[in-house]
Amino acid sequence: MARKTDIPSTYYGEPHKFDPNFRGPVHNRSCTDVVCCVIFIIVILGYIALGTVAWIHGDPRKVVYPTDSHGHFCGQQNTPNANKAILFYFNMLKCANPAVLINLQCPTTQLCVSKCPDRFATLLDAWNTKNWEYYKTFCNPGFEIGSKSVAEVIRDEDCPSMIVPSRPFLQRCFPDFITRNGILTIANQTIFSDGDNNKRSVRDLKEAAKSITNLLNAKEVGMKIFEDYANSWDWILIGLVITMVVSLIFILLLRFTAGVLLWLNIFGVIAAVAFGIWHCYWEYVTLSGKPGANVTISDIGFHTDFSIYLQLSQTWLIFMISLSVIEAVIIIVLIFLRTRLRIAIALLKEGSRAISYIMSTLFYPIITFFLLAICIAYWAVIAVFLASSGNAVYKVTPVDDKCMYANITCNPKTFSQTNITKVCPGSQCMFAFYGGESVYHRYILVLHLCNLFAFLWLVNFTIALGQCTLAGAFASYYWALKKPNDIPACPLYSAFSRAIRYHTGSLAFGSLILAVVQLIRIVLEYLHRKLKGSQNRCARFLLCCLKCCFWCLEHFIRFINRNAYIMIAIYGKNFCTSSKDAFFLLMRNVIRVTVLDKVTDFLLSLGKLLISGSVGVLAFFFFTRKIPVIQEEVPSLNYYWVPLLTVIFGSYMIAHGFFNVYAMCVDTLFLCFCEDLERNDGSSSRPYYMSPGLHKILRRGEEGAKLSAAS
Repeated sequence: MARKTDIPSTYYGEPHKFDPNFRGPVHNRSCTDVVCCVIFIIVILGYIALGTVAWIHGDPRKVVYPTDSHGHFCGQQNTPNANKAILFYFNMLKCANPAVLINLQCPTTQLCVSKCPDRFATLLDAWNTKNWEYYKTFCNPGFEIGSKSVAEVIRDEDCPSMIVPSRPFLQRCFPDFITRNGILTIANQTIFSDGDNNKRSVRDLKEAAKSITNLLNAKEVGMKIFEDYANSWDWILIGLVITMVVSLIFILLLRFTAGVLLWLNIFGVIAAVAFGIWHCYWEYVTLSGKPGANVTISDIGFHTDFSIYLQLSQTWLIFMISLSVIEAVIIIVLIFLRTRLRIAIALLKEGSRAISYIMSTLFYPIITFFLLAICIAYWAVIAVFLASSGNAVYKVTPVDDKCMYANITCNPKTFSQTNITKVCPGSQCMFAFYGGESVYHRYILVLHLCNLFAFLWLVNFTIALGQCTLAGAFASYYWALKKPNDIPACPLYSAFSRAIRYHTGSLAFGSLILAVVQLIRIVLEYLHRKLKGSQNRCARFLLCCLKCCFWCLEHFIRFINRNAYIMIAIYGKNFCTSSKDAFFLLMRNVIRVTVLDKVTDFLLSLGKLLISGSVGVLAFFFFTRKIPVIQEEVPSLNYYWVPLLTVIFGSYMIAHGFFNVYAMCVDTLFLCFCEDLERNDGSSSRPYYMSPGLHKILRRGEEGAKLSAAS
C-alpha cells in the first residue's frame, strides 16, 4: 500500500495510462497552433518592413558624424566639409550640459574645422594683428574683418570670443586641461579675459566641461584597457578553452560525484547549525553570571546599536532556541525525504549519462547564441536608424532668455528676413535636432515599442526553440528501452526538425505570452524611473506592487513554458494542452518537483561557481606572476584585473551555457520519469524505461513505504 502523497489526485487530471505502442517522442504528428504561426510570420514580415522604413528615413551619418549649426555633417566625403571632420564650439562655457556628447546641440555656434586650436587667443587680441589669419579659420566662412564691430561680431557669433588649446575627442574639440603642481591650467594660464574683456577662470571652463574631462580620463583608461586586451587575448582564450574542457569533464563526472557533493553540503549545513547552537549556548552560559546581562530585551527597548543586545543572555538564548528548531526541521525533513533525495541524485546521474550518449547537445548553445546575436544586431540597427530618422529641425537661439521667440522653430534660409532679428538682436536660427511633424515622426515612439516587442518575441522564440529541441533529444534517450542500442540516430537533429516543422506556432505562442509580460515590465520600470522624484507616494507604491507582481508572473510563465515545451517535444500537442498536461503532471508529483528543483539548482550553481572560481584563481596566479615556471610568459599589463575579470566572467558564461543544457536534460528526464511511473509498473509486460540504478532506488522507496504503512 503506497502512501497517500504518492496517489495521483484526479483533481489534477487523470494519470497517463499504459500504452504498448508508446516509444517516446511521437513521430506521426501534425502542425500545432497554426493561427499563431501565421501571426508570427506576419510579425516577422512586418519587422522586416519596419527595418526597411527605418532604413529609408534613418541616416546613420547623424550618429557617426557630428553636425554643425547649419545641419551639415563634418568630415563627410563629397561635401565642403570633407576635410573638416572635427566640430568646434564657439563658446564652450555654454556647453555645461553633457548632452553635447550624444550629438545633441550645445546652445552656441558650432563649426566644422580641420584641426582644433593649439594656442590661446581672444578676439580682442587677434583683431587687426598678425594673429588674425590664424584666428579667422575658426570664424564663420565668408566673414571679413571690418564689416562689423567687435561687439557685433561677438553678439552675432560670427567668430568665437576666444580660442583655447584643445584636443579632439569623439570628433569634437574639447579644452586641453593640464594640471601643473596641483593647479589646473590651459596654455600655462589660470585666468584669462574673454571676448567681453571679462576676467574668467580656468575653473569656469572646467565646470562647463566637467563631464567632458571625466570622459577624457576615461579615454586614457580605455586605451590602456584596450592595450591589455591586445597583449593578453591569447591567454584569455586559453583560459576560456580550459573552462570548456573542465565544464565538459565536470558534467560527465557528475554521475559519480552528484551524491557526494549533495551529501557533503547537507552534512556541512547540519554541522554549521550545530556549531551555531554550541556557540550560542557557550555565550549564554558565559553571560548568565555577569551583572546586567540578565536584563530582558523588553526592558531596554529599541536601540540602533545592535551590539547592546549581544551583551544580554536572553538574546543568545533566543538564538540557541531558533537554531535548534532549524536543526530539528532539517533533520526531520531529511528523514522523511531521504528517498526523494536519492531519486533526485539518481536523476542527476542519469542526466550526465544521457549527455554522454548525445554529446552534440553540449554544442547546441552555439546555435542559440548565433541566433540571439542576429536578433540583437537587427534590433540595435533598427533602433539607430529610428533614432536618426527625420529632417533637420532649427530653433531660434537668442543671446539671452528674455527673447519671446526663443526655441521656436525657424527656417535658416529665410530667418534673416523675419522680424525676429530686430526684436531679438544677435539671435540665430541654429540646428537643434533631427525630427519632423510628419505622421511617421509623430509615431516614432510607437515604432520604437514595436521594435522592442518584436525583439523580445524573437529572443524568447529562439530560447524556446532550443529548449524544445533539447527536450526532444533527451526524451528520445529516456524512452529507449535498451540504452544506448535503442536510441534513435541523430536525436538532436530529429528533435530540431520536428520543432521547426510542426511546432513553430506553439513555440511562438508561448514566446508571445512571455514577451507581452516582459514588455509590460519594461514600461513599468520606465514609469518608475520617471516617478522617482515624484511626491506621489501612492503612485510609486502602486508601481512597485505591479513590478513585483509582473516579476513573479514572468518567472511563473517561464517555468510553465519550459515544461510545456518538453511535453510538446514528446507528444506534439498544442501549447495550451501541453501546458495543462505538464502542470497537472507536476502537481501530481509536487513533492518530487520541489526537492528535485532545489537539489538541481544547488548542484548546478555549485558547479558554475566551482569552475569559474577555479579558473579565476588560476588566472590570478598567472597574471600576477605567482607561478614560477611560466613567469616569463606573462605579458606586460597596465591592469592585471582586465584579463582576470574577463576570464572569470567568460568562464562563468561558458559554464552557464553547459549547465543550462544539463538542467534541461534533468527537467526532461524528470517529466519522463513521472510519466514512466504512471504508465508502467515494472513488470515484464509493462517494464520501466528508467535506468536500473534509478529503478533500484525507486524500488527501495516503495518497499520502505509498504513497511511503514504495514506498521
